[in-house]
Amino acid sequence: MSEFTRNDLSTETLWRSIILMGRNVASYKFALGKALLEIAKSGKGPAVRLEDLAEPFSRNIIEHLALSETQGTSPSSKFLNVCRRYQKKEADREELIAQTVRLGFVNVIDAFHVVNQGDVAVRFFEDARKSGSGAEGPKIVLTDELYALVQSDLGLNGEAEARWRLVETAWSLGLSPNLLEVQHTHEGELLFVETPEKGRITITSSRDALNGYQKGKCFFCFGAISVISGAENLCDVDHFFPHTLGRDGHVATNIDGIWNLVLACRGCNRGVGGKFALLPNIRLLERLHRRNNYLIESCLPLRETLQNQTGYLLEARREFLQNTFNTAKKVLITEWEPQSEIDREF
Repeated sequence: MSEFTRNDLSTETLWRSIILMGRNVASYKFALGKALLEIAKSGKGPAVRLEDLAEPFSRNIIEHLALSETQGTSPSSKFLNVCRRYQKKEADREELIAQTVRLGFVNVIDAFHVVNQGDVAVRFFEDARKSGSGAEGPKIVLTDELYALVQSDLGLNGEAEARWRLVETAWSLGLSPNLLEVQHTHEGELLFVETPEKGRITITSSRDALNGYQKGKCFFCFGAISVISGAENLCDVDHFFPHTLGRDGHVATNIDGIWNLVLACRGCNRGVGGKFALLPNIRLLERLHRRNNYLIESCLPLRETLQNQTGYLLEARREFLQNTFNTAKKVLITEWEPQSEIDREF
């Protein structure tokens, strides 16, 4: 009898789990993640003083305060107030850095590696704040795993930015979850929300938002893809159920919804033997169902959007996809699958 086996998760998968699935009560985790990537990519470290970490960390926070005043679930924050004062030129850089060191890292350094109430298996920095002394001051020590992570351009900075924009949009709108609806536009391939008061609010790139969940792999063949403009293997944002079904009125549901968007390599989407306007087969439908349920495990607003679009219960979501498949099959007839697949990682 065969035994169950456990596959160890890759370093990039663990990083993505921190950014995508870690608990969010403030945006500091995203700011710290982006700051760590920036410092490691520059080759600095491995020992990094909090004073040096404070510059990119606070800079990211201030840039996002310009986009959204709401950067957490708490109604007040001494650290955010300092950032706002700096933004208004009421505080100088020296005060900003000093207060970031004193207030900005209080919880986020301890909580950064925690996902689902436990630490991930790999650490991207070690906390050495208590060992700092004299002029050196408190510090963290970047690990080899972080330096190895930034050697490959996986688009991790864009993913963190996309996740940050999604979360802060949910916070800033202050809407009931069942009123949140993230939509996709073909122009520029962007995600947006529509509100009665503010109209259309652009959130982030569709590619960056979806890539973290697909871990840089094509949805269909699991080949490596990129979300970076100009890259040779730049992916397509593809409609699992072809867009023509909605355009021609065969499928009444929202064909542009997040539930129906996947990232595909150009070969699978529009190469020789590619999908084009064909219907993916039932095995791939099961994969889409698993992907959507994975997205639903994340925080607002993607979770609520997907539940609004496909159903709040697992069986309701399965029935929704089955009914859509049945309708599409009557129209498109022929089913499609990729010509080959490599070992999958999602």
